[in-house]
Amino acid sequence: MRLVLFGPPGAGKGTQAKRLEEAYDLVQLSTGDMLRTEVASGSALGIKVKDIMEAGKLVPDALIVDMISGRIDEAEARAGFSLDGFPRTIPQALSLDAILDGKGLKLNRVIELRVDDEAMVERITGRFSCASCGDNYHEKFHPTTVAGICDACGGARFDRRADDTAETVRARLKAYHDQTAPLISYFEKKGIMMSIDGMADIDDVTRQIREALD
Repeated sequence: MRLVLFGPPGAGKGTQAKRLEEAYDLVQLSTGDMLRTEVASGSALGIKVKDIMEAGKLVPDALIVDMISGRIDEAEARAGFSLDGFPRTIPQALSLDAILDGKGLKLNRVIELRVDDEAMVERITGRFSCASCGDNYHEKFHPTTVAGICDACGGARFDRRADDTAETVRARLKAYHDQTAPLISYFEKKGIMMSIDGMADIDDVTRQIREALD
């Protein structure tokens, strides 16, 4: 099975992709994770895209397309994959079609997570993670049990993504609406588009997605 999880920043695509990975043996291909790994490594690519990501802008298509094509060719992706963060524009969707056609593959389903913009700003700006073990938290929705102490490992240092500011999140949401929303009609015409209420409880969102896939 090959699918795309589609929605604005903070919609829960990463969380749902991990659940689908376990349920359907799908590899999660997250462009955001790939790029953040490059930034953290200090590679030439990471240095190049760091400023772009922190400004909430989109990374050039050619760079993303090359990364995705390479990951699809890896052995772990042969049984199936879910794309998170790609495609974001019509040109990227056309590039994805070309990539898959060239490999004799096709998309089975595109899942859109519908969410409220202001709720996304609150959800994203309040999140943080343990610097030691990576456990994820949120100031309002999932704080640590003891203030300043990680529930999982007892660590006292926490990280926040540099681009998780209200200004940057709104810039990313605007980019989503301006450039990515037109993909809805593109995939609807292909007959593989399904919209899900992304504001529902996490387990309910998972249930809706599994019903759409099954």
